[in-house]
Amino acid sequence: MTFTELQLAPPILKAIAACGYTEPTPIQAEAIPKALAGVDLMATAKTGTGKTAAFVLPALQRLGTPATTPGRGPRVLVLTPTRELATQVTDAVRTYGKFMRIRSGSILGGMPYRDQLRLLSGPVDLLVATPGRLVDLLERRKLDLSRLDILVLDEADRMLDMGFSEDVNRIAAATPTSRQTLLFTATMDKATARLAEELLNAPERIEIIGPKTTHDHIEQRLHVADDLGHKNRLLRHLVADGELRRAIIFSATKRDAENLAGELKAQGHAAAALHGDMPQGARNRTITAMKQGRIRLLVATDVAARGLDVSGISHVINFDLPKFAEDYVHRIGRTGRAGASGIAISFASLNELNYLDRIERYIGQQLPEHAIPGLEPVRPLVRLGKGRGGAPGQKRGGKGFPPRGPRRDNAHTSRGNSSPRAPWQGSKPAGSGAGKPPRKSQFDR
Repeated sequence: MTFTELQLAPPILKAIAACGYTEPTPIQAEAIPKALAGVDLMATAKTGTGKTAAFVLPALQRLGTPATTPGRGPRVLVLTPTRELATQVTDAVRTYGKFMRIRSGSILGGMPYRDQLRLLSGPVDLLVATPGRLVDLLERRKLDLSRLDILVLDEADRMLDMGFSEDVNRIAAATPTSRQTLLFTATMDKATARLAEELLNAPERIEIIGPKTTHDHIEQRLHVADDLGHKNRLLRHLVADGELRRAIIFSATKRDAENLAGELKAQGHAAAALHGDMPQGARNRTITAMKQGRIRLLVATDVAARGLDVSGISHVINFDLPKFAEDYVHRIGRTGRAGASGIAISFASLNELNYLDRIERYIGQQLPEHAIPGLEPVRPLVRLGKGRGGAPGQKRGGKGFPPRGPRRDNAHTSRGNSSPRAPWQGSKPAGSGAGKPPRKSQFDR
């Protein structure tokens, strides 16, 4: 199937062709015709399957037709759980709608009210927003949703995980009951299914099984940490080794990224932070410096996990585990680019066992434990081993894995005729059985 067969308008097809895409991904081939037909959709698809274009293209097609209701409010509203995802969707709208006269904008938490009020004071066709700020503007009566044609809930499961259920329902209540609703989610748990039942009208169901495993040329390792101080000692040891050429280090918060980058600079490393609160110009300069090799260690939040393409990253270090399993896959995908090998190292402390359990269930394997001589954890890791379907190696509803000692990495141990290993190098990659890389013709949004 080609995009031409999807009956999209010529300006949209022109924009798609300008991006170099010819064939839709499975989620696009399934969702776009149904969305164009005007039915509600409940689509389950992983991030990276092209789901953004699966709702952006039909939305643009709708905006190419005359509005049925007069007014200044948006005809299309896309709700996303995070600012970073909202920015990606906004970029996709501009990319695929660049040959159309579409007035679009974003309403995000943390951004100046003045700019957002200015946006809403004029006509707008498509609005991308995070729920919290949008509810605030609705309560102030600064936003009119009475002429909305399409409501899109992107990563609905994640929105619910972040506590936006009430906000989403309040926003939906302010829209016409005749609207079309498109719900996209990575997982269809009970809470998401309940939300779909409340907001969707006789929806068409789509389920695309995307790749859950990670790249087989990325070696994954787990270091158990007793506390924050232990994590800092592990990191100091790892970044001091010459085998680590360039690395991206992921932290949980923007403040942690700044603090950690500052500590690494104080140790004499060429380090910098990258997070969502930085002005776009500063972010661009940091990424350029990383690409040019002037920065060896980039400490980032998940804003850098999606869309950041820097070659020559030998290591990814998860100083803090991500809350969402899909973010783990996106993070470690920053190394091992273009078929090269890479190493992904994750630190896990006792209060991160829930995150570790989610990650291991999502990728369908355990992360192999490693320990650096002299920096072994005092307490062994006891995996939770619970959840739907069970963790790898356990039956449904059974007990988790028994404690097992971590693998000890010896910097002076060699394999065959190979040279001595660095302390974090292992024997077997954890990512065997990875999904195939996406076709060049696919959307990567």
